[in-house]
Amino acid sequence: MSEDKWTTVIKPKDRLLDFNLKELWRYKDLISLFIKRNIITQYKQTVLGPLWFVVQPALSVVMYMIVFGGIAGIPTDGVPRPLFYLAGTCMWQYFADCLTKTSNTFVDNAGIFGKVYFPRLAMPIANVLSNLVRFGIQIGLFLVVYAIYALVGESAAHFNWYALLFPVLVLMMAGLALGFGILFSSMTTKYRDLQVLFSFGVSLWMYATPIVYPLSQTKSMYWNGIHVHKLMCFNPVTPIIETFKYGFLGAGEFVGWRWLVYSFVFMTVLLALGIVVFNKVQKSFMDTV
Repeated sequence: MSEDKWTTVIKPKDRLLDFNLKELWRYKDLISLFIKRNIITQYKQTVLGPLWFVVQPALSVVMYMIVFGGIAGIPTDGVPRPLFYLAGTCMWQYFADCLTKTSNTFVDNAGIFGKVYFPRLAMPIANVLSNLVRFGIQIGLFLVVYAIYALVGESAAHFNWYALLFPVLVLMMAGLALGFGILFSSMTTKYRDLQVLFSFGVSLWMYATPIVYPLSQTKSMYWNGIHVHKLMCFNPVTPIIETFKYGFLGAGEFVGWRWLVYSFVFMTVLLALGIVVFNKVQKSFMDTV
């Protein structure tokens, strides 16, 4: 029977840049189901349930205040410590959660991938979108804490127009997490050791990003003759988080448009590379997973 008599023809993606957006759109209902599943099952059969979305960042902030603020005495650019740490924690946690879950796409979903066809990219996209719910709740917590400090008149933080870039910053965070995630998920199908290294690397990555300390503290620091401030800006997550802090808290100085453009270009190239590798691996991953 010729192909034109079938309503749907499933073929392996042989071309490197074979990325069908229309196919993803046709499976939008399935993506919605995956999003709902991720949200419901994340804290199913827990006592606090969705309250963990608030408890986790709150406990992290308390720990940072004790260790980095109290013991280490690291300044926060004049911003109240709870606000400073909460701003960095919310942004980083969204990135880290999306990255970790997306990086296990093939391994965690091998069962369903081996039984039915659907665009494999739908799964990591659903992970990124479902984490937006958690991120939204945590940003709500940040705004509540901000409002409390504003009402009591003890906050030196202030909004500026850079806060309007917030949707773009979230999009860039999601793009970076998706790009890195699908790239690593493609490699872990064959090399399982990377899963252990990846988890360890994400933890170290957080300390290479100005989450618990201001980037301004690195301006006078050099490592083997290399300016640490500039080195940290090459971390594509740094300009995003620093712009968020500057826009909502007025903390430090704006890193500059060139670094934001750098992060955006990095995200675009990374996504393209990740999709190319992902498409190549998905044809035969069941043989190695």
